[in-house]
Order: sequence, then C-alpha cells, then structure tokens
Amino acid sequence: MVEPVGNHYIVARPVYSENLFNEEHEKLHRYHKTFWDHLKLYFCCSPQRVKKIALGLFPIVSWLPAYRFREWILSDIVSGINTGLVAVLQGLAFALLVNVPPGYGLYAAFFPVLVYFIFGTSRHISVGPFPVLSLMVGGAVVRLVPDDSAGNGTSTNISAINEERVLVAASVTFLSGVFQLLLGILQFGFIVIYLSQSLISGFTTAAAIHVVVSQLKFMLQLPVPGFNKPFGIIYTLESVFSQITKTNIADLVTSIVVLLIVFVVKEMNDRYKAKLPTPIPIELLVTVLAALISYFINFEEKFNVAVVGKLEEGFQAPVAPDVGVLRKCIGDSISIAIVGFAVAFSVAKVYSIKHDYPVDGNQELIAFGLSNIVGGSFKGFASSTALSRSGVQESTGGKTQIAGLISAVIVLIVILAIGFLLAPLQKSVLASLALGNLKGMLMQFKEVGILWRKDKYDCVIWVVTFLAAIFLGLDIGLATAVAFQLLTVVIRSQIPSCTVLANVGRSNIYRNKKDYTDIYEPEGVKIFRCSSPIFFANIEFFREKLITAVGFNPLRVLRKRNKALRKIRKMLKKGELQVTPKGLICMANYTHESDEELDNNRIEELDQPTNMTDLPIQINWGADLPPGIIVPQVNIHSIILDFSSVSFLDFSAMRILQKTLKEFVRINIDIYIAGAHEGFLDKLERCAFFDEEIKPSMFFLTIHDAVLHILLKKDIASSPKLKLAEEKGSSNDCIITLSNGLRSRESTVRLLSPVVALQP
Repeated sequence: MVEPVGNHYIVARPVYSENLFNEEHEKLHRYHKTFWDHLKLYFCCSPQRVKKIALGLFPIVSWLPAYRFREWILSDIVSGINTGLVAVLQGLAFALLVNVPPGYGLYAAFFPVLVYFIFGTSRHISVGPFPVLSLMVGGAVVRLVPDDSAGNGTSTNISAINEERVLVAASVTFLSGVFQLLLGILQFGFIVIYLSQSLISGFTTAAAIHVVVSQLKFMLQLPVPGFNKPFGIIYTLESVFSQITKTNIADLVTSIVVLLIVFVVKEMNDRYKAKLPTPIPIELLVTVLAALISYFINFEEKFNVAVVGKLEEGFQAPVAPDVGVLRKCIGDSISIAIVGFAVAFSVAKVYSIKHDYPVDGNQELIAFGLSNIVGGSFKGFASSTALSRSGVQESTGGKTQIAGLISAVIVLIVILAIGFLLAPLQKSVLASLALGNLKGMLMQFKEVGILWRKDKYDCVIWVVTFLAAIFLGLDIGLATAVAFQLLTVVIRSQIPSCTVLANVGRSNIYRNKKDYTDIYEPEGVKIFRCSSPIFFANIEFFREKLITAVGFNPLRVLRKRNKALRKIRKMLKKGELQVTPKGLICMANYTHESDEELDNNRIEELDQPTNMTDLPIQINWGADLPPGIIVPQVNIHSIILDFSSVSFLDFSAMRILQKTLKEFVRINIDIYIAGAHEGFLDKLERCAFFDEEIKPSMFFLTIHDAVLHILLKKDIASSPKLKLAEEKGSSNDCIITLSNGLRSRESTVRLLSPVVALQP
C-alpha cells in the first residue's frame, strides 16, 4: 500500500526476502529461447518473412513509391548538382592519396552511389571517396607496388606502375567490400559499438595528419617514396625536408594561395550559412580558375609543374581482383571495411536522428559491401562518406538519395564528356583541395582538453589512438587502439568501485557513508556495494575490498578460533582449566606452545566450522579467554552485500564467492544479499551454489528489507516477550515499532505473533 502525503510517500508492506516474495506473488514461468530456437527462427521461411527480408534488402522499394515528387524533386536536383560538383573534385583529389591517376577517383565517386541508391537506408549521406579510407588504401598500394627505386622514370615504366597500383587498389577495395557484405549477412552491424567516439575522433585526427604529410610531395613537387610501415610518417618527413631545396616554387605558391582562399571562404560559409541560400562552391570556382590560368599561361612547360593530364573518357571493362594481392592485404581490407562502415554509420545516424527516420546497421553493411565490390570491379577504390560532401547534400536541401543519383549523373558527365577540360589542372591544386576538407578533423584536437575534464579514460583513449595511428600507421594503429580501448574496459571492470553504505535521513535510502553527514549505521551491520559485474578477473579484488570493509579476514579468525579450541581441549585434558559458573578458570601457569606444534600437519581442519559439542561450556569469543589464547575480535554480526549493480557472476567467481561467504558464516556472521537481478538465484541454483551453510533465504529484495530483517531479528532475540510470542505460533500479523528509530509505518513486518510495541 502506498499513501501519497504531499511530496512524500509512505509505503506499508511486509519485509520481503526473495523466497517470501515469490511465495506471496505468483511468478510466471516464461520459456526462454535457446540458441537453437533463435537459429531456427532466423532460418525459418514464410511468405511474411520473405516479404520482410525483401523489403529490408531493397529499401528503395519502401521509400521510392512514397516519394513526394512535387515537393522534393527541385530540392533534390539542386542538392544533387552541388554535391556532384564537390564529388568530382574530391574524387580527383583523393585519388592522389591512393597513389593512382586522378581519373580513377571519378569511378570511386560514381559506382558506389548507384549501388547505395538501391540498397542504402540513409537518405542524406553522400557516398564516395573519404580521405581516411583513401589513405589506408594508398598505404596498401605503396607497400605492394613501391615507387621505381631505379629512378627509371620513363612513361612506359610509370604507366606500368600505375596500372599495377590501380589493380591493387581495386583488389583491396573488392576484398573490403566482401568483408562488409559478410558482416552484414551475419548481422554484425553491432560491431561499430566497439569503436567509441573518442577512438574514432583520435583516429580520424591522426589520419588527417597523415593526409597532410602525404600531400606535401604534391604541394612541393618532390619525389618522395611511400613508407607504409611503422614510423613511416617520420621517414616521409625526413625525405621531404632532405629535398626541400628542390621545391617547385610555382606549385608551392599555388598551394598556399588555394589553401588560403578555400579556408577563408569555407569559414564564411560556416559563419553566414543562415543567410546564404546555398554554400559558395569555392572548390569548383578555384578548380575552374586554376585550370584556366594553367592552360593559358602554360604552367606545365614554363614552370615544370605536375598536372592531372589527360583523363580517360568513358569506362573501362570490369576486372577480377588479383588473388595474390588478396592474400597479402587481408589485414588492410578488414581495417578499411570496419573504419569505412564506422564513419559512414556515425554520419548516417546523426542525420537519421535529425530528420527522424531509422537506419539499419546490418543493411548499411550490405549496401557498402556491394558498393565496394562493384566499385572495385570497375577499378575504383574504397568508398564511405565524406563529412563535407554529406554536409553539402543535406544543407542544400537534399531530401532523399535522388540527390545522390543526380550527383552521380554530374560525375558521369565529367567521365564521358568534359573530363578533358581538367587536363591542365595542377596536382598541387588537388592536394590543396584535399587539405581544405580536413579542417573539421584537425579541429578535433580541441576535444582533448574537454575529455580530460569530463572523462580521463576517454581522454587517454583519444591520445593513445592518435599516437598509435600517427607512428604505427593507420592499420596497426587502429588494431592497437581497439585493443587498448578494450583493455581500459577490462581495467575498469577488474578494479570496480566498492563502497560501504549507510542509511541516509533515516529512510529507505542507502548511500556511500563517506558522502553524507546525516547517516545511520545499524550496530554490527556492514552494507557493502560492488558496482560492477563479478567475474574471474575481479573476484579477488572484490574479496580484498570486502575484507578491508569489515576490518578482519574471516579465514584468519576461523583458524585462530579452531586453534584456540585445540588449546582449550588440551588444557582441559591436563586439568589446567576448570569449568565454573563464571566461565573457564586457569589452574596452572601458562606455557607457550607454538602454532606449528598445535597444527600437527592438520591445517585443513582449521578451515572447518568451529565445533564445541564436546566441550562442557560454550565459548563466548567476545568475552575474556584464558591466558595465552588470543583470538581476533569480531565486532559485527551481519553483512549485507548490495548486488543491484552486479549484472552477471561467472562460475569461477561463484566458487570463490561461495568460499568467502562460508568463511564468514563459520564465524557466526550472517550474510545477506540484496537487489540481485532477475534470474540470479536460478543461475546459482543451477550451479549448486547453495548448501547447508549458504541458503537461498539470505537473498532480499532491497537493502532496506535486509536491514529491517536484521534489526527485527536482533530485537526479537533481546525481548523475552517477543520470543515467547514467536514460540506460541499465533497466526495474526502484527506491526512492530522497533527501538532504533529507523522506521515508521513502512516497517510492517510479517510475524506470527500478537501486536507488540518495542519502546526505546
């Protein structure tokens, strides 16, 4: 019964142990599906299931018929044109990161968009090249097809190297797509949860630094070889600075000017985005202007600058991946598959929340897997979503992936018709445009200070991820970061927060006793909370903290008591002790005997419960003992373990917990466990946790129930009237006001006795 009184409430109910609660309230016995049940359900076949799978596999069937043509088509066309122009330039720029000719970036910006249009679930992300993925693919390309070390820079040699690199990039992309497709089919969309926001932020920031360093050779036009190995960034910088005097001044000046213009205009776009109808397409304007200037002034001949050159018109025939390459780049492909999906799904999730529609992680894996398989087959490279390009698609009014389809048409026009206009464009301009898209990732350095103030673990994860990705490379760095992140979880679980609780405000609220002044601790009762799962790695820590909280080691006390009983038996046998109404009196001078002599190689007997049945008197361990017999004092009679935060308990920890609880029970300390979650008792029973010493009756619904039970038990033991009433076994319930002032009406207790009031 609950009675509201203003902003207070008064609860009147019995004190419930788990057993009593289950006796009074019938529990439904639900059938819990086994692994085989889930497997059968997953593979069952019915018309409804086939329809559901088909609609899930082809999301376009759901949203395209509901497309609001008149309301959305104009917005999607405008958004698609803007996004397509950005996609063309980013495709050309990011191809430099892959170390393949720029034209192949257009294939990476075209084919994945068409596949995602059919299979994707996000309405707003723009699929295509992403600088981090491009750099990761480029690392595998450089490792498998290094630069011509002989210095034979003939056009034939360069063309052969480029063709080989294109095949490697396509093979790596194809394999990463296969991994993504398999993960999607196996319903592994949850894998993204193992990449925390701190890890992704630190990793993308490190990738941005790698992009900056990798583009220096194009901005300065220096022959810098690729170093895809640990500390490769150091070797790259060493190579750049050792040749710094050979810098092409025209490329350097062009890069600086383009960077300044792009950064300034992008800042204006961000600052005045509410007033601008559409962002200023600065990349497009700079590209057109730079191509025109380079063409009319003839930069290539006058200043010996590197230009894009002739782009192949049309598409090339699809190719099968190279099996030899596939065997050598399995690790790279797995990293690319996971990072690409994690970044794309994170961006898709942001827009889905903003515009209130669902995205399916497993279907996204399938969509990106098929996109990369198709893209790799047509000599493209790995795709995901670039943050800036998706921002353009959404901010310019894009409503659905129709905008993505329009952007693919723009890329198609460049591939088929006007690609030749980009031939005189300097590669240093593309490099600068690639760096211009990194502002958001580089600004993530600000997060370090914020994370340090909010969560030091997340801050350390960010820093370790950043340093690992910078110095070990993106592939090894990602593996190291994930391992370190999981290690922090293990450390936090292995060293859980353990606290001693006390009653606050004389109510049913229990908090850390160190945090409050108005607290009440029942005499002889310790309330101990563990805020973590208990398993093999932290059970010893839990045991140590519990022993520290109670102030003694129960096993040591038990052994001391059994040793004391051995001494007492021996002294009684020799007549050195005499039993009197006042207790034991020593009749002879005490002679010291070593523990080793008393143990007599029977140490295992000391761990058994104390047995006084053969003694003429019961030993009171709290009273004075005969001379020479010293036993540690125990000043508590009950321990309550708050398991409300213990989500699971494994078998190894269960054995040690059982042993620890038995040690307390054997020295006459009552153990109670409160707040255990549903199914906890069932698991303990299945694992044979209970016996004559450890019983299910020790479990209570809440800490307060356990405390009331202990205090009531203590009051009954100290009151002859209650003892007599309990022995008579009356069938009436009663309400008892206990003498400690802790409870009022909420302390209704089930007793087989008449109503009795205990006054203070």
